[in-house]
Amino acid sequence: MQARERGADVPEPTMVAATGTTGTGAGTAATGTSLAADYFQSYSVVGLLAVVGVLFVAVAFGAGRLLRPVVPTPEKLMTYECGVDPVGEGWAHTQVRYYVYAFLYVIFAVDSIFLFPWATVFAAPGYGAATLVEMFLFLGFLAVGLLYAYKKGVLTWT
Repeated sequence: MQARERGADVPEPTMVAATGTTGTGAGTAATGTSLAADYFQSYSVVGLLAVVGVLFVAVAFGAGRLLRPVVPTPEKLMTYECGVDPVGEGWAHTQVRYYVYAFLYVIFAVDSIFLFPWATVFAAPGYGAATLVEMFLFLGFLAVGLLYAYKKGVLTWT
């Protein structure tokens, strides 16, 4: 069996062998305890970092609450959008066609993302014909969806 070369940053593996003592089996228990202690020590570092992170956020929010000025006025409590005072009712009618355009854009933008991995897999040996057929099926489904949207008149801007 041939040994692999290790980089300078990869430590050599260590083996922990249980001693075959007779009687109480103290060697086996000590080895198991040592492994458990190493295991929980690595997780204690993660837990400590999580606690420090939560404390940092809590202190930041607490300091913000203590240091900010609290002067509620009617102007501050009024609902606004983009700095413009509200006028009229809060209900506004929005055309559905804008949502349809956005929906179609998202569909075709997300689907076009699948073309890039296909191009890399297509170059790999052994994937040529099957991958080409699958991609043309995929593009065919996209074309059918685009044709359906065109026939329904969704793509006409009025």
